Amino acid sequence: MARPSEFDRNEAIDRSIKVFARHGFEAASTSDLIESMGIGRQSLYGAFGDKRGLFLEALHRYSDGSLQQMGEALATGTAVDAIEAALLVGLGSSRDIETGCLGVGSIIEFSRQDEDINALNDQAGEAVIAAFAERVRAGINAGEFDPDLDPDAVGRMLLALRSGLKVTARGGAKEAELRTTARLAMRGLARVGAS
Repeated sequence: MARPSEFDRNEAIDRSIKVFARHGFEAASTSDLIESMGIGRQSLYGAFGDKRGLFLEALHRYSDGSLQQMGEALATGTAVDAIEAALLVGLGSSRDIETGCLGVGSIIEFSRQDEDINALNDQAGEAVIAAFAERVRAGINAGEFDPDLDPDAVGRMLLALRSGLKVTARGGAKEAELRTTARLAMRGLARVGAS
């Protein structure tokens, strides 16, 4: 009879996210993972199957958390302010490389070579685009944005910008530089003559 897991699964996954963010999937050793997670090797394999199984759970958890942060940012203030906040929330930094984006990192590391990772990243990307597009529609209706904008196309552009901001933050960009970039994007969406 198998023994029940004697560790907090959620906490262990959260700790694994930091290891994967620091090293990527391939370079994250099993030893690094079990040390950070505070579990034994057998517990890792018993609970997650293998390193890949753990990574998939970590990527799913990371994506859900990132989407929740963005959703909270998008729910407040004017459309301009909300989208700017959503672009800037949870970017990570070069000072703490364990805050790197697991989604962007996995796309860079795996490209389109892993169907399960593709599915997780595609689902997250579609959710981000839809959330941005919804707020853009609200901004158009409120007269903040150019009425000729295609909200879905803008959503895709904002996803690309957010991904780029995450890489730039990891590369050492200052918060003020990141905010200036986000504000330039917002100016490009603004309706001429809107205050």
